Amino acid sequence: MEYRLDRNVHSLLDPRTKLLLLFTSSVFVVGNAGERWMVVFYWILVYLPVLLLLVEKEWVTAAVAGAIYVGCYFAQRALQHDLTAVESALALLLYVITKILPTVILARYIVRTTKVSEFLTAMRRMHVTDKLTIPISVIFRFFPTVAEESRSINDAMRMRGIEMGAKKATEAVEYRLVPLIASCSIIGEELSAAAMTRGLDVGKKRSCIWNIRFGWFDRIIMALCAACFIWWGIGRFYV
Repeated sequence: MEYRLDRNVHSLLDPRTKLLLLFTSSVFVVGNAGERWMVVFYWILVYLPVLLLLVEKEWVTAAVAGAIYVGCYFAQRALQHDLTAVESALALLLYVITKILPTVILARYIVRTTKVSEFLTAMRRMHVTDKLTIPISVIFRFFPTVAEESRSINDAMRMRGIEMGAKKATEAVEYRLVPLIASCSIIGEELSAAAMTRGLDVGKKRSCIWNIRFGWFDRIIMALCAACFIWWGIGRFYV
């Protein structure tokens, strides 16, 4: 008998829905496809990642992300006329942040709420080759592991009295970056070896304890993504 856990105890969305939402956000938020024709869908896609963080009870992250976006947006609106060179560079930076930040938040949400086994099962049901899914599954663990390693290095440097705000700022950066870069190569090798140890490259059908299926919220998100592309297509045809 094969036992499965309810997917809803771990994540609200199916991994396939998350990837579709990430692709849609990349097209219409980062790529700015449709421009003014897509303004309603644009703002929905901008604030949807914050809503997903609230659903996952990440209150602080959602509040900080929303505050940064709103602050950058209004700062960008304030820098629209008679700009100096410095103000132009600042306006460009704010524009890039407002375009990329929502998709970055969404990507973080996907990495934090998706188990590797969930992702592999979802990709198998989509008949995606292991040559693509295995490297992506390694990446799912790579960035959280690097972030944890970075925190450990920072703690070790503080114990030695090396602070980022110290007089020898170059040494402070060096003592953090060099160990982190060295750790990144080791982490990549260890995660690859762990993937092979778990049998991810055997090419056979694998079981999963998570019950991957589409729920009602998945259907709402998929309908939203479909509406974005349909409305964009109508705009390209008639405008």
